[in-house]
Amino acid sequence: MSANILEKIDKENLRKEGVPEFSIGDAVDVHVKIREGDKERIQVFSGTVIARDGAGATETFTVRRISYGEGVERVFPLHSPAVAKVKVERRGKTRRAKLYYLRERSGKTARIKEKR
Repeated sequence: MSANILEKIDKENLRKEGVPEFSIGDAVDVHVKIREGDKERIQVFSGTVIARDGAGATETFTVRRISYGEGVERVFPLHSPAVAKVKVERRGKTRRAKLYYLRERSGKTARIKEKR
């Protein structure tokens, strides 16, 4: 009985316009809605998807980029209304599910091959 209630709540919180198609290793632009007082604007966070976790309404993805020589990672809920859209800039070819090894790498060694 409680499983049915949880499934119903899960379905209500899913993204209405569909989940964007992207995978680990892809270079993406995440358009995030930022509220400042009574105004709202969209800020773009560009980087490489290094992980996807969870399922259903609680699914998240982690995007990493280098900003002023410092690695910055952000975890985004996939079905959050704060995430306006996810635009794939480049498809990456990877052989593993999590790309945490990129944290120790920089420059040419941190590149991911492009999927053809």
